Amino acid sequence: MSQTRANFLKHIAQTSPFPMMLDVAKAKGVYIFDHQGKKYFDMISGIAVSSLGHCHPKVVQAVQQQAATYMHTMVYGEYLQGPQIDLAQLLAANLPDTLNSTYFVNSGTEAVEGAMKLAKRYTGKSKFIACKNAYHGSTQGAASLMSDPTWTRPFRPLLPDIHHIAFNCEFCLKKIDASTAAVIIETVQGEWGVRKPKNGFLKKLRERCTEVGALLIFDEIQAGMGRTGSLFAFEQYDVVPDVLLLAKGLGGGMPIGAFIADQKVMECFTDNPILGHITTFGGHPVSCAAALATLKELTITDIISKVESKSDLIISLLKDHSFVLDIRNAGLMMAVELASFEQVQQVINYCLENGVVVDWFLFNDRSLRIAPPLVINETEIREACGVILRGLDMLEERV
Repeated sequence: MSQTRANFLKHIAQTSPFPMMLDVAKAKGVYIFDHQGKKYFDMISGIAVSSLGHCHPKVVQAVQQQAATYMHTMVYGEYLQGPQIDLAQLLAANLPDTLNSTYFVNSGTEAVEGAMKLAKRYTGKSKFIACKNAYHGSTQGAASLMSDPTWTRPFRPLLPDIHHIAFNCEFCLKKIDASTAAVIIETVQGEWGVRKPKNGFLKKLRERCTEVGALLIFDEIQAGMGRTGSLFAFEQYDVVPDVLLLAKGLGGGMPIGAFIADQKVMECFTDNPILGHITTFGGHPVSCAAALATLKELTITDIISKVESKSDLIISLLKDHSFVLDIRNAGLMMAVELASFEQVQQVINYCLENGVVVDWFLFNDRSLRIAPPLVINETEIREACGVILRGLDMLEERV
């Protein structure tokens, strides 16, 4: 074992018994390179983060310029900082009128935490409704929203008054009542293996929340920023949430998250108590500059408009293999279902050995995660899918 790997295992806190151990030297476009010069197709984009690929020149330029101008100056919300203001303004320009005020944080889970506090403060209620098989983050509040006790039992007690409904279950909407502060839901469920809303479910959910006075929070931490074929996934369902959560692809590779609401909702953080929600590094100017460059690139180019054709190509290349039971997708957010976790792990390992990075899902370990950078081209898709197909062929050889 190399000294670098030994130090990684000794000094970096581990989160699983089987880390990928890919030794990163550099990354560019859709590729990651190790210290031996081997290149890997990053077919998961760092879990839906690197939408423009690694080290996109406009993002790198924005980071370099901002880092040379100023970095941290003061905690969130005290100083006028151009990158924050410009990013918030551009987000508002691309969102419905009622999503006009942005609170920047450092990550997706922080966006969830902030939104939960906001819902409690604005409504004066404490009950939350979340969906089964949903993942919203790993901090205490966000983890409380998970339904599977496998992931939460060792950390109890967590937040009380959390209730769960099934995704796409119209009957379950009766659980949302006048005591509900908010419903928090992924517009497209990610860690359950990519499940889209059906039969007008989101519209019916919107109507129920409005009826009982509960806030509707859409978690687009994974599904937003062009991943599903529109800038925001909710645009495809003609439903507007009260609060929108973003992160991952927002920063172009830099850490940033956001929760966005109407100013009349957000302003409740300013009193009773004052400083109702604060953060030291949220909205860091370098991260905001990177996010601004990313958002500009997504909105002024045809990158998003090509997402569907690219996902169609991936589906066409993989769907007929005998070991593929199903392919679910929302744009380039894709799940390729196999028969077992063992098969998934074998394909992941084969692909990694042969220069392609794919992964699995927390709540659906029978599916391969595919979520490449949105800028991936047809040649790259065909080459990467060729490796995945050979990995699937390897399963046939072992039967």
